[in-house]
Amino acid sequence: MSEQATVKRIAEICQQIHQYNHQYYVLDEPSVPDAEYDRLMRELLALEAEFPQLKTMDSPSQKVGGAALKSFSQVTHQLPMLSLDNVFSPDEWQAFVKRIKDRLKSEHDFAICAEPKLDGLAVSLRYENGVFVQAATRGDGSVGENITENVRTIKSIPLRLQGDDYPDILEVRGEVFMPKSSFESLNQQAIKKGEKGFANPRNAAAGSLRQLDSKIAAKRNLAFYAYGIGYVGASETNDDQGVDETWLANSHYQRLCQIKALGLPMCPEVKLLDNADKVDAFYQDILQQRDALSYEIDGTVFKVDDIELQEQLGFVARAPRWATAYKFPAQEELTILEAVDFQVGRTGAITPVARLKPIFVGGVTVSNATLHNQDEINRLGIQINDTVIIRRAGDVIPQIVSVVLDRRPENAQVISFPSECPVCQSAVMKAEGEAVLRCTGGLYCQAQRKEAIKHFASRKAIDVDGLGDKLVEQLVDEGLIKTPADLFKLTELDVSTMERMGKKSADNLINGLLAAKTTTLAKFVYALGIREVGETTASNLAFYFLTFDAIKLATEEQLQQVPDVGVIVAKNIVNFFAQSHNVEVVEELEAIMSWPTIEVKSDDELPLKDQTFVLTGTLSQMGRNEAKAALQALGAKVSGSVSAKTHYLVAGEKAGSKLTKAQDLGVSVLTEDEMIALINA
Repeated sequence: MSEQATVKRIAEICQQIHQYNHQYYVLDEPSVPDAEYDRLMRELLALEAEFPQLKTMDSPSQKVGGAALKSFSQVTHQLPMLSLDNVFSPDEWQAFVKRIKDRLKSEHDFAICAEPKLDGLAVSLRYENGVFVQAATRGDGSVGENITENVRTIKSIPLRLQGDDYPDILEVRGEVFMPKSSFESLNQQAIKKGEKGFANPRNAAAGSLRQLDSKIAAKRNLAFYAYGIGYVGASETNDDQGVDETWLANSHYQRLCQIKALGLPMCPEVKLLDNADKVDAFYQDILQQRDALSYEIDGTVFKVDDIELQEQLGFVARAPRWATAYKFPAQEELTILEAVDFQVGRTGAITPVARLKPIFVGGVTVSNATLHNQDEINRLGIQINDTVIIRRAGDVIPQIVSVVLDRRPENAQVISFPSECPVCQSAVMKAEGEAVLRCTGGLYCQAQRKEAIKHFASRKAIDVDGLGDKLVEQLVDEGLIKTPADLFKLTELDVSTMERMGKKSADNLINGLLAAKTTTLAKFVYALGIREVGETTASNLAFYFLTFDAIKLATEEQLQQVPDVGVIVAKNIVNFFAQSHNVEVVEELEAIMSWPTIEVKSDDELPLKDQTFVLTGTLSQMGRNEAKAALQALGAKVSGSVSAKTHYLVAGEKAGSKLTKAQDLGVSVLTEDEMIALINA
């Protein structure tokens, strides 16, 4: 066969196999027997072996697994991959609905997209011009692992989208899971080989996706269901919201249908409910089907269906306000509390940890559970050697629910809290109004020292490249560092002589420390690890007080004037700077590190102060990020949704529903040229 004829034949086979895959995995309507599918696949493999230059990245043959990787690279998500908050009872669900109505200031019913909550691993699939190019795990929501080669092997994920109606760039979010039958087969094979099996299908799926050899993943029979859309846009457009409003439906359920039409599988149990009152029936129905389903679930997920309402509701922390997971009743078992250990955390909190007789519950073997504090122990009335009820719901940390008092043995022992820190032997104390016991050793306590330095050097703090948690522990254990300031005293010789640290690794760390000396005031404040001062609070403090000296000297009353700072946080900040050992370390860091001065602008320099803008459509002269930054620099607030409080809508090319809504509300509409003129005025 000539190469030209081979090109044509390969194209025919690929198109036919893509169609068969779509019929089998998405429509659940196979049109040919397996033998015919296998015959075509063998013919394709033979042709590609003879003409390897004709093999394409979207060929069905790419699902068999490629060469093993040395490690996974990282992927930064263009839109964050969010997690979900949970509800566990009808009352909590009703409270969730009430919060939505209160925020929308409406008592009207709203449609709900209802889905089973798959117990798998969240991934993002990226298609460019219809071809699958990348897959990534959720990771921390902003950065995940590149698992493209392993995801290529999943038969239900098309390497090319169906049809021709799709955006240039499309990210599909969904869950990779291992069907129950595949999980049972995998564990049976492991037992036959004398190997340890997986505890549950979720662990098996996650372990499969993290194999460096994609041929292993190819043998695991993983599956995928889409649950949403991430970034969408044109290939040459810099669009931070990534919304191609000419293509996307304004309904979450319809968006899932759009994804399905492109050849990606959608869970068959997903339904569109008219209103929130129908949630309980769906929940009960899925709960009854749970054991009969071909995949593991640990609850249901309910999402406000209207996309515009989703935009109005927005997000809190790492979760959307418009969606929640309604978990199934927790799974419980009986076991014995064999001992209680006391752990010291980064902030000095001393937490009792229950050591349990190992018990299989909720799909995993549990041997530890937190007891939280003395109040919780008193509430439970628990003693060592008691028989207890242990509960594990989904990924929730195992907890002791209650004690079976009629099984209390004669050798039961009262749980006694230590009078001194189990790590550094410093005195312990309980602050007024708190249930937590804390070590007073501060940065001198080795347990707190390690965690304080890890936090200080972490990515969201000063971000020291080359300094991982294990290296921090090693540096502390070897006495090379005792405080965050000691990091900057390290030399290449100190580091290179350590175990498993060569000259290159030492150079990387020293260079990372040099780069980290320059940061921002907000990141520096966050890096100090002051109790309950997170990223947002640290940023608010920086932009309110402008200088670090002002933050250090602020009173509780002054601190409470800062957005997001209440009585407790203000007290924590004042107490932190009242400790001499903290001040000593902070002064050392101030002498080493620097950050740019925050400029104070007058109202004359902020002509757009208190005005709200919304950007929509494609901006051709500047990217949306650039436009947003330019508007904010002039004092404007840039929102993602149109409301009656919006002052201006900037409408680029292909502006969609936001433009219509702005016109209905009488909001002033600017072209991109008019916006640029306003910025440059």
